[in-house]
Amino acid sequence: MSTTTFTRDGVKLSLFDSGSGFPVVFQHGLGGDGGQVAENFPDRPAYRRLTLECRAQGASEPGIARPFSIAMFASDVLAACDARGIQRFVAGGISMGAAIALHLAVHHADRVTALVLARPAWLFDTAPINMRSYAEVAAMLRTASPNMAREHFSQSASARDLARTAPDNLASLLKFFDRPDPATTSDLLGAIANDGPGVTRLQAASIRVPTLVIGHEIDYVHPVAYARELASIIPGAKLIEIAPKATQKPLHVEQFRHGLDTFLQHILVSEEHSS
Repeated sequence: MSTTTFTRDGVKLSLFDSGSGFPVVFQHGLGGDGGQVAENFPDRPAYRRLTLECRAQGASEPGIARPFSIAMFASDVLAACDARGIQRFVAGGISMGAAIALHLAVHHADRVTALVLARPAWLFDTAPINMRSYAEVAAMLRTASPNMAREHFSQSASARDLARTAPDNLASLLKFFDRPDPATTSDLLGAIANDGPGVTRLQAASIRVPTLVIGHEIDYVHPVAYARELASIIPGAKLIEIAPKATQKPLHVEQFRHGLDTFLQHILVSEEHSS
């Protein structure tokens, strides 16, 4: 079990690899890191978890390639798997990580044995309305100092609405003003907020691997309606709705880990029977 540096195109990326077991690639959300995954993932010896901290996030360098994109991050993930000799794996993730996993399941279907979409923030369109506040933060960081940008955003209609309806989302957004490189943070948030998974509804309906979708209420950025819709579109997908992170975080984490563990155990048994 170790965290190492994986270098691609001259960019040093932080890669966690638990080392043995059935491969599960599980990615973090926008602005997150491996710690977010570790909190929610049921690490067991049976699972070989890989988490690549995406460019400009966690301990990974940003590199010079722009714009950042979900497709770029998915390509980095695939390259890390290639470097580790991993041909087939469960693809999963939280929020942006779910979009990366969905991209992989459609565009690299031969590599993906199962799919986990946790707290999805995208369906099929680019620049969904629920990501607009990230674009607002990006724009403010481009035109003002971090402290001034934080003040402007805190007084915005978006911040007031989130404080009332999704305080957990607001707390996450405010952390971006504390990051050490506001220019890179602006590039990251602006690009990803206006991006999408690069998958159509028809392509999602063509997915033929076991799929788990996890959603919950009290979350504007990750609407439970998105989780329900994805589960209804992907054939045979299982939907679990867990306690809201904003109001019941310990229970949320417990139910997230339990639901994911149960799903992965079923996948593991299926793989063992088919081999």
